Amino acid sequence: MSESGRPSVVVLDYGFGNVRSAVRALERVGADVELTHDRRRAQEADGLVVPGVGAFAACMAGLRAVRGDEVVGRRLAGGRPVLGICVGMQILFEAGDEHGVVTEGMGEWPGTVRRLDAPVVPHMGWATVEAAEGSRLFAGVERERFYFVHSYAAQEFPLEADIPEDSPFARTTIRPLVTWATHGDRFVAAVENGPLSATQFHPEKSGDAGAHLLENWVATLR
Repeated sequence: MSESGRPSVVVLDYGFGNVRSAVRALERVGADVELTHDRRRAQEADGLVVPGVGAFAACMAGLRAVRGDEVVGRRLAGGRPVLGICVGMQILFEAGDEHGVVTEGMGEWPGTVRRLDAPVVPHMGWATVEAAEGSRLFAGVERERFYFVHSYAAQEFPLEADIPEDSPFARTTIRPLVTWATHGDRFVAAVENGPLSATQFHPEKSGDAGAHLLENWVATLR
């Protein structure tokens, strides 16, 4: 908690993402926000936001350049909240497949991010979601629309189903809450998994609904 008594949030500045928009949106819902790539500051904040736009491979390279992947891993190991946005969500999966080139992700969740199979790509605009039952992020905005800009997404989430005992993900005892949306394919729109949350859409561009969602996340930091 910051000296003001408000939750402290670091938006990780690694060269990718709508960082200024994210900072302003989080400040409006009651957080003290710092934009930095300083690992100590990112580790110590009450919450860490990992934005991301553009290509999966480029985002992963940028994140590793500032050792952001290490910060995320350490925070999650200590149960400290992390929120990924757009490509900042995608890189949490095992891999991304762009034009046949597969790039390793952070591997927090199983699965590969792939191009949407839809009549129009990128998926750009407002869409409703199928909010997971019991979601804290979507509490009060379950039936609202959110703003998406993406060509790729995770189109399955193996942790929703039974997984082999020899899988590295078998140790997960609490199944994540997965929210879905559809654009051609059905895809993962958001995940809530203990201290780790993420959205494929941009809450900072999603008007009142997005602000409410961010407020719900900031409330978990108190």
